[in-house]
Amino acid sequence: MPRSAPSHNMPPLLEVRGLRCHFPVGGDFLGRATQSVKAVDGVDVSIFKGEALGLVGESGCGKTTMGRNVVRLDEPTEGEILFEGTNIANLREHELRRFRREIQIIFQNPMSSLNPRMTVGNMLMEPLRLHRIGDRAACQRRVQELLDLVGLKSEHHDRYPHEFSGGQRQRIGIARALALNPKLVVCDEPVSALDVSIQSQIINLLMDLQDELGLSYLFISHDLSIVEHMCDRVAVMYLGRIVEIAPTEDLYRRRLHPYTNALLSAVPVPDPTIESEEIILEGGVPSPIDPPPGCHFSTRCPFVTEACSAQTPELVERHPGHWVRCIRIDEIT
Repeated sequence: MPRSAPSHNMPPLLEVRGLRCHFPVGGDFLGRATQSVKAVDGVDVSIFKGEALGLVGESGCGKTTMGRNVVRLDEPTEGEILFEGTNIANLREHELRRFRREIQIIFQNPMSSLNPRMTVGNMLMEPLRLHRIGDRAACQRRVQELLDLVGLKSEHHDRYPHEFSGGQRQRIGIARALALNPKLVVCDEPVSALDVSIQSQIINLLMDLQDELGLSYLFISHDLSIVEHMCDRVAVMYLGRIVEIAPTEDLYRRRLHPYTNALLSAVPVPDPTIESEEIILEGGVPSPIDPPPGCHFSTRCPFVTEACSAQTPELVERHPGHWVRCIRIDEIT
């Protein structure tokens, strides 16, 4: 079970308000876009200091795009991204520079995110040089600290990414993300490319680092068992929108939204004496270019009515800290 959630008496470290990220596609004879992919379509969410917030959902629901918006690798179309009260969504590159030290990202595939032409030592030293942190001797000491922090040895300093295993490469990616002492780290499917035995090592490392350094995580994953293990709260995303968000224990024990119920029913139960029935949803995920009107889940929901297509549901707090987006929630729970 996840550790006790941090206190929410303080203002959130990160607050996302009305976030939208649309990518133009297609085009007329003048080259003007005629359609857009609505990857993120109105998201409101907060992360508190010391908290790990899990973000789950099917592939293509917008999880990674939201994470990339938070670190400004993808530019948001609309909305606010408040980090310690400052809106970083509209900052220019030179204004954003100091926030780069506070928010970092761990990518899904370390082999594609590490520069194959740079040694580990140079990769870890690069952000220190770019942000002019200390002289060369201080940077060298910091690089050694980072290697020790993630369980690598000093002789790894002069090796290249192809000389490491997948788990070691991900440790390098973690070390690089921590180089500037960030407060928030976006973990974008950080263990999905690893063997199961190595996954547990990396998850334990991330949890130890969170305790040791006081980190906050936005943990993006499709593995609901891992999310249950390491996250304090969980946000469920479907077709660009958050449909449910709650403390982890509450969500797994008392899920409210039909999509969350179907998603969690697919999690394998390790006890063979417990019978579980997987909920199979009809049809596939609609295109984010032309999502259904009203509730985005209406085309697959077993409880759908005509009102679901006519009315866009809002996130409503049903229990303390437990929010759900469904206009029929009173009838189906």
